[in-house]
Amino acid sequence: MKTQVNIIAVVDVIGALSVKTLLDGNLCMVDDGAFDSAHQGTADLVTVVKPGQVVSWTALALDLQTPVEIKNISFAPANGHNGAAASGPAMSPPGAQQTTNGGAQGQAHGQGQEESEGDKLDLDVWTGVVPHWMTPGVPYQYRLELQMYEGSNSVMSIDSPALMCQ
Repeated sequence: MKTQVNIIAVVDVIGALSVKTLLDGNLCMVDDGAFDSAHQGTADLVTVVKPGQVVSWTALALDLQTPVEIKNISFAPANGHNGAAASGPAMSPPGAQQTTNGGAQGQAHGQGQEESEGDKLDLDVWTGVVPHWMTPGVPYQYRLELQMYEGSNSVMSIDSPALMCQ
């Protein structure tokens, strides 16, 4: 088993800003996991992981002249578990004390790491550890928020990708 799986979100920034959505082919997600992840190349990627495995997310722009960065990754509550974010109270089990700005189980890495949640742009990679409490075979969906340029429509999110323990 690989100790780390990398997830790459490739964004057509010009297309997404033009139609104000990450859908319609403006987002393509792939991973390099050792298991058979479902929906490779789509916004509905379900990455198959193992408990304790490191997961790293990176956003890349299709057109290198247009910037895109991950603003936030957060997990929706599933099966009574609390939601968590890959950038702070990362993927912690229910009832665990949550920390901010890079907790023990997940954090954002990059040159521009700041104290406040809103100042996390210019981060290269977001990283978290798959918790042991995840139920095998259950997809845990997460919200991927992407920042493109600045302005009222510059932040877009999608709730369809997921992690699933084997």
